[in-house]
Amino acid sequence: MNTHLHINMQKLPHGENLPLPSHATSQSAGLDLMAAIDESIVLPSLQRTLVPTGFILHLPDGYEAQVRPRSGLALKNGISVLNTPGTIDSDYRGEVKVILINFGEEPFTIERGMRIAQMVIAPVCRVTLVDATQDLAALNAPHRGGGFGSTGL
Repeated sequence: MNTHLHINMQKLPHGENLPLPSHATSQSAGLDLMAAIDESIVLPSLQRTLVPTGFILHLPDGYEAQVRPRSGLALKNGISVLNTPGTIDSDYRGEVKVILINFGEEPFTIERGMRIAQMVIAPVCRVTLVDATQDLAALNAPHRGGGFGSTGL
């Protein structure tokens, strides 16, 4: 499935002069998100901070945006996105912000325009859960207990 959406967004004053989020290559799943900050942020080891991106997203109904870490920042510096993936709902109209955490041993400096995370747009399946407690046969699934690695390594 190759779907191409046009999604409206609104730049905020502190996001001016930064490029719009975009795919780095034609096959990239995520759009790069940049730090829309006026001054550098030094993120100490094992601390977190909220970084603005300088834009508001207007997602169509039936879609979400998932904010995810960038693998290079994670590998090289121990920088990740807390609450991963962060979900931006289609009815949210506030600024997109990224919760970064420094799992590395050294302080990490975030500069204006730095690519800090990636955002993937995904369809959302709306569901209605039905209470089948009284009719366990209605669940129609083999029993698998334990969870959290119960099927082995």
